[in-house]
Amino acid sequence: MGPLPSIDLNSDLGEGFGHWDLGDDEALLGVVTSANVACGFHAGDATIMRAVCRSAAERGVTIGAQVGYQDLPGFGRRFIDIEPEALTQEVIYQVGALQAFARVAGSRVSYVKPHGALYNAVVHHEEQAAAVVDAILDVDPTMPVLGLPGSALLRLAEASGLPTVTEAFADRAYTPQGTLVSRRLPGAVLSDPDEIARRCVAIATGQPIRDVAGAELELSADSICVHGDTAGAVQIAHRVLDALSTAGVAVATFAT
Repeated sequence: MGPLPSIDLNSDLGEGFGHWDLGDDEALLGVVTSANVACGFHAGDATIMRAVCRSAAERGVTIGAQVGYQDLPGFGRRFIDIEPEALTQEVIYQVGALQAFARVAGSRVSYVKPHGALYNAVVHHEEQAAAVVDAILDVDPTMPVLGLPGSALLRLAEASGLPTVTEAFADRAYTPQGTLVSRRLPGAVLSDPDEIARRCVAIATGQPIRDVAGAELELSADSICVHGDTAGAVQIAHRVLDALSTAGVAVATFAT
């Protein structure tokens, strides 16, 4: 009998700002194994970053830098045609800020994941993908990059010697090409906990899911993202965890 399948669960956390909260970080830290912590550009601030890092460290949850465009009003979901050199420096700035708070908490930043519009841009935008890779190489050439399978980001990261981690999304609809359906389109975000849980088990065990056109789509993923800013996020996360456990899938961080 071979080893049991294993999958990481990650979630975007620390996405409030000032007195404004988004999602239940504490509850999700009791479920996920990796926390993508907002670094202050699309969301988050110093107080929130420190609190999330402290809670993640206490629970043994891996901390990752969730880097994005400098776009608080748009929550980082608007593409910015920024010069690659400037984007490199902004990613370094964000990772460095989170590194300080992770260190204060007795932990460290173990990976980088782009957020929102930047995440989608670096699927195909070669220059911006290269800029993100350059930033990570400058900060730590051994730091893993979490991203979409087949993306320019992961291809360039791997070519540069960075460890890469492939990701799938529990509650997002996929195009036949394996990219995410735009949030501006109906049906882009799934809401049925049972459906989401079934998809996660399929992904973790190497089975196909249905794309937006109804055809079978196979996804390769080392980690599954359960969003923290959707309705019923905590309930969905627990349902996913229960379904994976029932299916004999171990849930564990990819970080070493």
